[in-house]
Amino acid sequence: MGGARAYHPPVSDILLVLIVLLILVLIWRGPKTLPEIGRMFGRGVREAREEINRTRRDDSTPGDGPAA
Repeated sequence: MGGARAYHPPVSDILLVLIVLLILVLIWRGPKTLPEIGRMFGRGVREAREEINRTRRDDSTPGDGPAA
């Protein structure tokens, strides 16, 4: 009677999906725009990491909570 388990696809399935997606992007946008798309993706990941780190820092430091 355990709880619902989350489905975790094998790494090979994830790689297959990424490869198919890359091929579709190449067909759709052409090979010349692929580096630009990679830079945009990298920038987005970097910004997301910075925001996560900023949130963790804010949560771990004593803030301006209500005075007791």
